[in-house]
Amino acid sequence: MITAINSELDYKAALKEIERLIDLPARAGTQDGDRLNLLTLLVQDYEQKHSESRTLDPIEAIRFRMEQMNLTPRDLLPLLGSRSRVSEVLSGKLPLSLSMIRALQKGLGIPAKALLQEQFLPGMDEEKIDWERFPIKEMFNRGWIKQKGYTVRHEARHIMKQFFAPLGNDWTPVALYKHSHYVRSARQMDPYAVAAWKARVCIRALDITMPVEFKPGTITFQFMHELTHLSVLTDGPRHVGEYLRNVGIGFIVEPHLPDTYLDGAAILVKDRLPVIALTLRHDRVDNFWFVLMHELAHIWKHLNSGTSAFYDDLDVDDPNEQEHEADQIAGEALIPEDEWKRSPARNLRTPEAVEHLANKLRIHPAIVAGRIRHHYKAYRVLNRFVGHGRIRSLFSESLEIGRE
Repeated sequence: MITAINSELDYKAALKEIERLIDLPARAGTQDGDRLNLLTLLVQDYEQKHSESRTLDPIEAIRFRMEQMNLTPRDLLPLLGSRSRVSEVLSGKLPLSLSMIRALQKGLGIPAKALLQEQFLPGMDEEKIDWERFPIKEMFNRGWIKQKGYTVRHEARHIMKQFFAPLGNDWTPVALYKHSHYVRSARQMDPYAVAAWKARVCIRALDITMPVEFKPGTITFQFMHELTHLSVLTDGPRHVGEYLRNVGIGFIVEPHLPDTYLDGAAILVKDRLPVIALTLRHDRVDNFWFVLMHELAHIWKHLNSGTSAFYDDLDVDDPNEQEHEADQIAGEALIPEDEWKRSPARNLRTPEAVEHLANKLRIHPAIVAGRIRHHYKAYRVLNRFVGHGRIRSLFSESLEIGRE
């Protein structure tokens, strides 16, 4: 009987056993059902620790097979049971249950391994959390955790429970559910590190005094255009927090943790407290303003009780409709498309073209240079204009610890 996975041989044996159990009516609470749950957790843990490249997540695997077989969402009704369930599964809002995995494996021929990838099972509670996987040592080093005298290996649960305490008793399992958030990245992010970083941001957000409560409809293109005018100030980024706070949006700079590759995130801390968190992973003026606008677009269009957070590695393109829309809104907010089409900067990669459009729009030249570089996919041109090394120094109090 497999109780631990310590080698590739154990891993393959566990996958084979999972395949066998999925074919059985292994219900929760039965010996086979409990064994299936245990093996699933062991496989997930092993894959997380030994994954060297990005693999398809369960939803991507389903969509890939649908494309191969020329299927529509309607074709999944016999497998998943209802239109609403199909919609929630494909949008990532509903995690796959064992019965769904079993049906998809048999109906579409998707390997159980693909469907189990990064899938925390419904009903996951604190007892199934691997507390030692949180980056506790790094959190100590950054000063996030103040307790002294604990042995991390044996006190991980206690340490993390204390850390999460300001957010409520049920916060940890919810934060680890993949369906509660969306991650944009071409690389495998450590879900425990992401959850710890999110907790740090949320805890800091609770200390922000908001003069008003955020109201849907506050964010418009005009609001975002006006915000970009701060970019012409040498210390403009430092004024972003006050600008957003005046409409009920929190703004936090918090360096990312190892194995997260984050540029920024939009997080719903409470029902009416949206927060933008930036990591300043890339210390450039153009990157700061694009990431800020991207996360603001998520708050405007996408953040709600169904998706409580968006985590973004903006080094990569993402076919997700919401990510694509956020990219478009960010670009339009920084440089309106009609202005871009009329500007010499669209056809000329020169300092004069950069300055001309920047002065016209009252934005930092780095934003125009960044748009030109992205438009031409030429990331070596106008290098001196994108503002290397000019952002982190403005937030030194947040960046003393926790650099990449």
